[in-house]
Amino acid sequence: MADLLSDDAVSRALADLPGWERDGDSLVRTAQLPSFPAAIAVVDAVAQEAESADHHPDIDIRYSTLTFRLSTHSEGGLTAKDPDLARRISAAIDQHA
Repeated sequence: MADLLSDDAVSRALADLPGWERDGDSLVRTAQLPSFPAAIAVVDAVAQEAESADHHPDIDIRYSTLTFRLSTHSEGGLTAKDPDLARRISAAIDQHA
């Protein structure tokens, strides 16, 4: 079991996660990619990262716009797993932007 992050810990994590914001018990980022294939390449990269972390985001795909939503559902909120995976998602976005 993972410990839930305090509000202060979430705020500190978000300070190092450009483009991410808190929405209740989730971290959310929307990214505009240059094309549909680039967006799908990001999704594929994120799928690999999520599998290796055993932590899976909700992903909304709208042509070349992706929205990622992270929360540790088993714990009922945000844990260290969420900002960790957010960093990996941001790296995948940056690589394909």
